[in-house]
Amino acid sequence: MRKFAITAAFLLAATAAGADPIEGLWQTQPDEGSFAHVTIAPCGGAFCGTISRTFKDKAEYKSPNLGRQIVIDMAPKGGGSYEGKVWRPANNKVYQGKASVSGNQLSLAGCVAGGLLCKSQTWVRVK
Repeated sequence: MRKFAITAAFLLAATAAGADPIEGLWQTQPDEGSFAHVTIAPCGGAFCGTISRTFKDKAEYKSPNLGRQIVIDMAPKGGGSYEGKVWRPANNKVYQGKASVSGNQLSLAGCVAGGLLCKSQTWVRVK
């Protein structure tokens, strides 16, 4: 019984220590001259990304979008792929979203027409 308790404690600690690949701080691709740092963290059974810093012309500024959720309910689909929703600040619209993580890059797409037409960005991990 003691051996089982030690094994269970070790597995629980290993699971807690291993963050999902999408978790972290990401820098968005510039959109109409502005970019942001987005913090992606668990929210329920999925992941959400909140704008934590904003930049315009490479200088930090206080955007009205600070604190807004840009990645919404992005659920893992396996192999570093995710599906959920994304919000585009430039036009204030929410789109069906797809994401995939490869190393320190996050490919994020907002789609319409059932996923037939998508616009994508590549974000880079800040930390």
